[in-house]
Amino acid sequence: MKLIIKLLYSSLLLFLLLSLFISDGVYTVYSSRNVLLQTEKFRCPIDFQNLNYKIIRSRCKGPLYPPQKCCLAFKKLACPYSGYLNDEGTDCLTLLFSDIKLYGGYYPVGLFENICLQGRQHIDCP
Repeated sequence: MKLIIKLLYSSLLLFLLLSLFISDGVYTVYSSRNVLLQTEKFRCPIDFQNLNYKIIRSRCKGPLYPPQKCCLAFKKLACPYSGYLNDEGTDCLTLLFSDIKLYGGYYPVGLFENICLQGRQHIDCP
């Protein structure tokens, strides 16, 4: 009986080690392929964390979040940086949306992305 338990225990250990090795190999192949499929974006040179989000908080209020007021407030905040935000080679637009959620307050998912952008990820500023 002890021999069977030792055999099962060693088989289990071998199985776990092989599983880790195989899953690590699959992950590595997948992640490197994933990197090849993504376009490389340059890091945004603007620090959006320190922006004054008061303009958005004061004009874009729930529960209705009026689209016109929210977009005007968003554009007032974003337009000074439109050159960077409209450059698809940077991650500035993604970073701005992330920082609005972190520092600007609670807003429904996709509020600014879905109603305030003209075309595909483009901020239309005067």
